[in-house]
Amino acid sequence: MPWLRQVRAAAAGLDLAPLRLLSPDNGYGPDFLHPLSEAPLTTLEDELAAIRSTPPETARAQIEAALAQTPGADRTRRGKGMLADPGGAVEQLAELYEQVWSTLLLPHWPRLRAVLEADVAYHARRLADGGMQRLFTGLHPKLSWFDGALTATGHSPQLPEPAGQGLVLVPSVFFWPEAGSAFDPPWQPTVVYPARGIGGLWAETGPTASIALIRLLGANRAAILTGLDAPTTTTALAHRHALAMSSISAHLVVLRDAGLLASRRYGHQVLYERTPLGIAIATGGLL
Repeated sequence: MPWLRQVRAAAAGLDLAPLRLLSPDNGYGPDFLHPLSEAPLTTLEDELAAIRSTPPETARAQIEAALAQTPGADRTRRGKGMLADPGGAVEQLAELYEQVWSTLLLPHWPRLRAVLEADVAYHARRLADGGMQRLFTGLHPKLSWFDGALTATGHSPQLPEPAGQGLVLVPSVFFWPEAGSAFDPPWQPTVVYPARGIGGLWAETGPTASIALIRLLGANRAAILTGLDAPTTTTALAHRHALAMSSISAHLVVLRDAGLLASRRYGHQVLYERTPLGIAIATGGLL
């Protein structure tokens, strides 16, 4: 809700009707609007290029299938126009895709990306520590790993075999509270789940630090330590606490040197998390 409130005015300036027409509440949406990633981290330019490379005949078939989900959508002026000129529709949708990204997501991307990268790092460590059993324990209440098989509550007794393609896990900051899956071609077998930390994603501050902790560390360091309940980047902490990056960095160095935080590199960023001592102090165990 905080994000929706922040972007409501900006969204009102966008003509989202073409996307809404192709995005039924339940049912099929065109695959070309959700390009398949060939690497863990892709750029907006890569995704736009993939959308624009869609052959017109493929686009028309997928647009027709999406319009069929809403009675009468294929007979509207806009629906008829898309079917008559699928190549033009692809270009229009790619431009709108870029506008949506730039207007509604780009201003918040550092915060969103930090949560996603922290989630990937957390689960990668769990996989390394305990294999598939540990990875899927706690990933989502509806997902479980038993006897070499991944099962999901509400689906068939067992998810389909990946058939040698592997399984892609996709954390999301908007897909909540459910977990979803896609196994139909052209998708690589994929499971989408809510990223850790989305509950506090839009909070301006973390949990309130105790008076004793504030006296010990100072207000800003106490707030950082108390709110750091998941591995987080400097950028995300700067947004959360409304402090300059240089100030956050300085506070993190002090907390790390005191043994309250640990840091580790993930890609091009550094993630900070509380040590056992930091957890004890932040939760009042030693104060």
